[in-house]
Amino acid sequence: MKKKLRVVFSGTPDFARICLEHLLNCGVDVALVVTAPDRKKGRGQQVAAPPVKLCAMEHGLPILQPPNLKDKEFLDKVASYHPDIGVVVAFRMMPEALWNMPELGTINLHASLLPDYRGAAPINWVLINGDKKTGLTTFFLKHQIDTGDIILQEEVEIRDEMDAGQLHDILARKGAELLFRTLEKVSEGQHEGRSQDSLLNGKESIHQAPKIFKDDCRIDWNQDARSVHNLIRGLSPYPGAWTTIVSGNDKKLSLKIFKTALTGIDSRGKEGKILLGEDGGIYIGTGDEFLSVAKLQLEGRQVMDTPAFLRGYRELLLTQKHLT
Repeated sequence: MKKKLRVVFSGTPDFARICLEHLLNCGVDVALVVTAPDRKKGRGQQVAAPPVKLCAMEHGLPILQPPNLKDKEFLDKVASYHPDIGVVVAFRMMPEALWNMPELGTINLHASLLPDYRGAAPINWVLINGDKKTGLTTFFLKHQIDTGDIILQEEVEIRDEMDAGQLHDILARKGAELLFRTLEKVSEGQHEGRSQDSLLNGKESIHQAPKIFKDDCRIDWNQDARSVHNLIRGLSPYPGAWTTIVSGNDKKLSLKIFKTALTGIDSRGKEGKILLGEDGGIYIGTGDEFLSVAKLQLEGRQVMDTPAFLRGYRELLLTQKHLT
């Protein structure tokens, strides 16, 4: 790196932690880390620190966890570190007073090939839509979300049957490397970005990647098998695609499905119907063919593979007319 830049790094989840760890290992001068406040998690509601905070603590870095990013005391504290540049990875929306504070501005790493898949959940949506490639983009922040001038991009192939967890890990690793190359480029004075408007020309449509809500995760068994399969892998391992199953006392329970495979076996007229195969498999009908289920989770229980699930819940599955 031609000039050592003082960096303020902002991020919260594991994706951002991987990037921060890589930058530190490359010798980047991270002067300050900004992350979300600690939150209660899990059934026990234990207070847990975000992954980025844990990484920063391991490296002895100063940490700020402001509930309000517009708070004057917080902004003054950031300014006191005299940052040359800001780096943002998987963080919440920033006020201009924060992203415009560093002398060179603030760069963001986004897990798609912008301008495609702007929004909070690009990794999920690119799989749900069945795309064969995605990528990473570094760009300068500006007022509208994910619209700033592009610095660098890298394409990433999506392998068949890859799920969101696997794609997340690949993009986090490659994104960390792209982020370091971006900082090198900026340190060398080559920080003129490329307008996203120039990339919109000729594109018939741009996909959006909004935040995923519970209703987005519900499986519609009337859809074709490929669409259902893509939804399931696009939401695995989190938050998980779900359907409804009826217990023996007529209570509706959520059934999450995390891994499926196409079978080519005709299921028209049997949408949502469960069949237990002689091979020990679980098969569910869709709008055109059965899906084979490999991993699932009944509400309140652990995630199980098919053999384990059948040992505990074979009779429950046999009572189902169809899933809804």
